[in-house]
Amino acid sequence: MKSTIALTIFAAVAAGTALAHPHFNKTVTASLPGGVEAKITYNTTPANEGRAASAAVGQFVTPRGPVLELSGDVEVGDVSLVAGQYTIGVIKNAEDDWTLALYPGRLGRGDTPDAAKVIRLDSVLSKDKGSAGHMLLDITPGDGKFEGKAVLTLRFGSLHLAGALS
Repeated sequence: MKSTIALTIFAAVAAGTALAHPHFNKTVTASLPGGVEAKITYNTTPANEGRAASAAVGQFVTPRGPVLELSGDVEVGDVSLVAGQYTIGVIKNAEDDWTLALYPGRLGRGDTPDAAKVIRLDSVLSKDKGSAGHMLLDITPGDGKFEGKAVLTLRFGSLHLAGALS
């Protein structure tokens, strides 16, 4: 009887552990051309493409409020990003058209951003680069249109967004 209870408790704990879905904080740091340090901090979240599909067109969406911090000023095309923090997000332009965007400062959970302050990055959406089970953010060397530039990348399920940072 005792062994049956112990086995049941062990099985319940093991099942709970197997089903547990960890979320953890991540930090990515890169030195951009010109010596500016860029740091991304975020909390992992499952890539729920159903949530992405239900996002309103034109709305700035920021899963778990990831933040880009720049140690110095950066010129991105015709946009100047001053040293400081930016909330990373995306804007749905149409069903299969997304733009990577930044919002000055940190947005709190449930905060509504001022649309006039959203900074749209020159972006490229790809859906042919595999799938990511969790949101992944990085700063990578660009290719194609972004060859020779530093690029902010966001992967979310089958969505792969790249936005120029230099």
